[in-house]
Amino acid sequence: MSDADRKFEIQRDIDPMAIPKRVAFIAPRVSAQVKSRDEEMVMTFPELILRGLIVMEALVILLALTSLFFDAPLEWIADPNHTPSPAKAPWYFLGIQELLHYFPPVVAGVLIPILVIIALIVIPYFQINIKGEGLWQKDRKRTFIFLTSAAFLICILNAAFKAWAIVIPTLSVYGLSLVPLFSRSSGNAVEWVRRRSLTEWIMLWFVIVVAVLTAVGTFFRGPEWRWTWPWIDGIY
Repeated sequence: MSDADRKFEIQRDIDPMAIPKRVAFIAPRVSAQVKSRDEEMVMTFPELILRGLIVMEALVILLALTSLFFDAPLEWIADPNHTPSPAKAPWYFLGIQELLHYFPPVVAGVLIPILVIIALIVIPYFQINIKGEGLWQKDRKRTFIFLTSAAFLICILNAAFKAWAIVIPTLSVYGLSLVPLFSRSSGNAVEWVRRRSLTEWIMLWFVIVVAVLTAVGTFFRGPEWRWTWPWIDGIY
């Protein structure tokens, strides 16, 4: 008997133990839906492996030439009675040290790093743009209000502490995100920007802010953490 000939009836009984219960738990599909594209497939070896080896060898040669032609003398022996000015952290912590220049120590050294770590853990579990659509694909008015409010709130809070290294990247990313909304061009660059989703814009903002804070702390801070120009005063 085929499925079309079968008849299904609702079982009714006053005894709940006599009726079989079938409960199905259906989890919503939350993975990003990306349209597949026909692309040429290549083998990992030798196509990828050889390219990686070439890049690695080029990097080794570049580092060797740099060490031969550019002097990098060691500083004096560490003295606990003398703290150099400026005393800079390793480059990967200079972003946090730059935050300490703007915010109180508890905020810059504890609160902000904890909030960033929590955000990086929690954000992937939010159902944000499951279909992988562009930022302005749906409800442009609501998106514009939300994006503008978030950007200006971040800028106002950081401007109150004169944290321009955060304000300027925030306004830059905000302005770039508005290009697809007001531009009528159909060029490749505009189309590429138009396809970026909300999560990609958030990640872009985060990476640019971290890069700017690290660059400022590395190249533009001198004695007593004052602003200096590296091409005039050198790099401390």
